[in-house]
Amino acid sequence: MFRVLDFVFALLGLVCGFPVLLIIFIIGLFDTGSPIFRQERVGRNKKPFVLVKFRTMSVDTASVASHLASTSSITPLGGFLRKTKLDELPQLWNVLKGEMSLVGPRPGLFNQTELTQARDAKGVFAVRPGITGLAQISDIDMSTPKLLAETDAKMIQSLSLKNYFVYIIKTVTGSGSGDRVKG
Repeated sequence: MFRVLDFVFALLGLVCGFPVLLIIFIIGLFDTGSPIFRQERVGRNKKPFVLVKFRTMSVDTASVASHLASTSSITPLGGFLRKTKLDELPQLWNVLKGEMSLVGPRPGLFNQTELTQARDAKGVFAVRPGITGLAQISDIDMSTPKLLAETDAKMIQSLSLKNYFVYIIKTVTGSGSGDRVKG
């Protein structure tokens, strides 16, 4: 049931949001010269997939978790995209392809071994990673791997149709701060 909802909402989001995606892409060309950010992430069953987002940091920023990156790496457009969560829109493509869900644990990087181990112990990799979830609306990010894995496991165990929509609505209306970047 969730896969069908993911597919329908991702398709609608990409079609209806195309003008916004195009405008952000064009502005991104002027901001960084490379508006799309691609990064290999840990997917369902720990299989790699390439996550796509709008670039929010300068092109030469090291490939580390957001909480380990410096705020000086964030571009002017990137700050706006992060605040409005518009940087996440291209991930609808990952959802459409079945690599992600709208709701699920945020996909980590393979070099985040502590997070990967904590999630593995809690069975978090049994589901598709998501754009948003309980941790994101609760201001829990990847800087606290054990708490994040516990929160992800709790979300997975209690995921219902109601919670699915609650997480999406709370994200769209601005609950949570997203992935923090160090000062």
